[in-house]
Amino acid sequence: MKKITITCFIALQLAFMYSCSSDSSSSDDSETLEDDSVEIVFDDTDFETTDWTEETHSKSADPDFDEVFEDEAVKRIDLVITEDRWNSMLEDMTSLYGTFGSRSNSSLNDSDEDPIFVPGEVFYNGIEWYRVGIRFKGNSSLQSSWSAGILKLSFKLDFDEFEDDYPQIDNQRFYGFKKLSLKNNYEDNSMLREKVAADVFRDAGLAMSHTAFYTVYVDHGDGPEYFGVYTLVEEVDDTVIDTQFSDNDGNLYKPDGDGASFAEGSYSEDDLVKKTNEDDADFTDVEELYAALNADNRTTDPEAWRAELESILDTDTFLKYLAVNTVIQNWDTYGRMTHNYYLYNNPDTERLSWIPWDNNEALQDGNGQGAVSIDFSDVSSSSWPLIGYLYADETYKAQYDEYVQETIDDYFSVSKMQSKYATYSSLIEPYATTEMDGYTFLSSSSDFQTAVSQLNSHVSERASIASSYLNK
Repeated sequence: MKKITITCFIALQLAFMYSCSSDSSSSDDSETLEDDSVEIVFDDTDFETTDWTEETHSKSADPDFDEVFEDEAVKRIDLVITEDRWNSMLEDMTSLYGTFGSRSNSSLNDSDEDPIFVPGEVFYNGIEWYRVGIRFKGNSSLQSSWSAGILKLSFKLDFDEFEDDYPQIDNQRFYGFKKLSLKNNYEDNSMLREKVAADVFRDAGLAMSHTAFYTVYVDHGDGPEYFGVYTLVEEVDDTVIDTQFSDNDGNLYKPDGDGASFAEGSYSEDDLVKKTNEDDADFTDVEELYAALNADNRTTDPEAWRAELESILDTDTFLKYLAVNTVIQNWDTYGRMTHNYYLYNNPDTERLSWIPWDNNEALQDGNGQGAVSIDFSDVSSSSWPLIGYLYADETYKAQYDEYVQETIDDYFSVSKMQSKYATYSSLIEPYATTEMDGYTFLSSSSDFQTAVSQLNSHVSERASIASSYLNK
């Protein structure tokens, strides 16, 4: 086997699309990664993890939610990436989505390929985390931001992604967290929606990611650059199932595609992406959900239909989610889009539980057809049977209505939400209104306060709509 030293970390992660200069131990000729016998050797493995402590870096530490996800704070995190590795990230984005700033987002690419990870350093409160896996993340939001020429892109951090290459970081964690997402608050001039929606779901007692506000600085060769206000989001397949369920051994799915609608005949394992137990080909649980949901006895024997469905799906959790999600409005999820939720087969109950995900588009009517009506009169039951079939059942409709009432009385009450908007907007305004051109979605600083005002009006409007619906 030939051994080469990679100095720019382009070739491996670009899946043989690029090559870079190398020093060969056996030849003066440059090597490319088209030869499967080439062994990749990093040239920056000689370092000491001098900041490492059990509390901050060790896998043995419990997740420190108070430190990482403090509600009423704006914290700073710095990403440091070498110039070569940063350029490889940009080259990869170009290969996936075209030229930066081309504004061709009218026809987004349908790519299943994630952007590349590169090793970089993370700094927080004067502490360093070493050779962290860093990549851009997102789908339409990532492509749209890129094509618009806005470098405020979302990031995914994996703290031991490169542990095989750097033994010093074996099982590295960030205060107990292996993976975290830094969301760029795309299409949200208030920069509050991702966090506030998560707060509401968590207040309702649903399994939900913790979130927090952070300012992000990136040094890719010329010193720290301010990338703006981000929302840090806990990863579902990391600590959410570890800490919000008593057992994390169940199947976790992140559905995406036609099969994620659960419409009859749409089942496809390719659309039911496993995030745990990936090597186990058993999809029995979701297959049974399709069958039970679309069973013929739904109308002929509703009691038997409900009993079978409830043996597979935690219907109570789903109905509570549905009520909260519909009251607050969230168009980029089930009922309009076949993505942005997880299903976890809780080993304690042996039932699939619904977990919301990706809420930057919540708390507004939205794009396209907009968010669904509170009575689902604009939802096709056959296309979205988890909504249509359950709402058509008198027992489930009554449960849904109870949760709508709870939502406007408690989790999403006007007084609670307007107080929350006041607190959070005061916190982030100095950081939001000083974002820089090319790293912001704001046209002017006044866009921020306008968006906050719209949120305050929105919660009042939704309370009125929900009350009218319930009093029919």
